[in-house]
Amino acid sequence: MATIGNRKVQIMVERVLLLKGVHNFRDFGGYAVGSGGRLRRGVLWRSGQHDGATDSDLDIIARIGLANVFDLRTSKERQIYPCRRPQGFAGEVFFSEDPVQAHAPHIAAAQTVRQHTPKSVRESLMRNYARMPFRPELQAMMRVCTVRIAEGNGPNLINCMAGKDRTGVVVAMLLLATGVHRDDVMEDYLLTNIVGDVEARIAAGAAAVRAIAGPQEDAVLRVLMAVEPEYLETAFAAVEDQHGTIEGYLGRVLGLDSAMRKKLRAALVEE
Repeated sequence: MATIGNRKVQIMVERVLLLKGVHNFRDFGGYAVGSGGRLRRGVLWRSGQHDGATDSDLDIIARIGLANVFDLRTSKERQIYPCRRPQGFAGEVFFSEDPVQAHAPHIAAAQTVRQHTPKSVRESLMRNYARMPFRPELQAMMRVCTVRIAEGNGPNLINCMAGKDRTGVVVAMLLLATGVHRDDVMEDYLLTNIVGDVEARIAAGAAAVRAIAGPQEDAVLRVLMAVEPEYLETAFAAVEDQHGTIEGYLGRVLGLDSAMRKKLRAALVEE
């Protein structure tokens, strides 16, 4: 798990791109894998949306040389908040198909509860996380994502609106598929709460929530823009309830059999 003090500072320095208009942009490589070695750094990235990217942000992002971008947002989200790309961007962008649920989980949580309190939106987020691993459009993107990443043709970015819920589940499944320990998967997930300019991230997310879901109290918005261990554990529990194990889900639903997982590790793991 993420801890306080020097460990937290080290995480922020090593993993996070400190950008002005793009939040939660960080490297999720570097974790140890059970078969030995570690995930390569600079190959696996995650973030929120890039509509607010400054020119200097784009210059920094350009240096990564992204080969693949997996945008988990809906077409409505992309239309309202179009991502900016670096000049001469040559990466391939993969878009998620539109789901029945029209918005990001934290937006949906803000819309579906009648009495907007921190407790009610937290409960709504838990319900959303229980459903997320079974949303067809996310399953389809996870299949595309793992196949493309396994080809090893360059750095990859997974993003959604806030870079925490849909991205959190997809990244978690990818990390588990490569053999990263579940504790490290949770650590990566929880980094959303502490890295970068947290207040700027919350403010940007709050503006988007209010634009779509209407007025919200500050305490509610802080819950909507945070992640908690129980959210991801709820997703894991739902998968295990339906498929027995995470391994069963990875194989039967995402097509990550032993051969595919070996190929994925070959592309991502270094000694």
